[in-house]
Amino acid sequence: MQGRLFLRGLRFFGYHGAVAAERTLGQVFQVDLEVATSVLGRAARSDSLQDTLDYVKLYEIVKEVVQGPPRNLVETLALDIIQRVFQSFQDAEEVSCAVHKPAISIPGKVDQGSIGVQFTRTRQASCSSNSAATPC
Repeated sequence: MQGRLFLRGLRFFGYHGAVAAERTLGQVFQVDLEVATSVLGRAARSDSLQDTLDYVKLYEIVKEVVQGPPRNLVETLALDIIQRVFQSFQDAEEVSCAVHKPAISIPGKVDQGSIGVQFTRTRQASCSSNSAATPC
């Protein structure tokens, strides 16, 4: 039985952006992560932490990527997070990651207060396009 484990509204400070000021001053990024896996059904039946995905480790992956080396694009951050999840969790079948940039540098009002991107990748699609240097 496939289920989805999700972490929403994770907020970390990073130095990402195509504009020099973004890379110098930094800003808060918000990340929503969702991982589809068959092990959640087993975990629900066994009631054991050993049978599920470690959401603390998922949190740490997001934190390391967002607080890590600067990237020009939030698109790159999202795909880096997805790839790290597949590398760390063999039971991850599909990963969805949204990266929101609350401090936007565009003129005008944005009602939701952020812009961002979202990608969803399956293990097969993500790993087949991945280099041999970082296998899934």
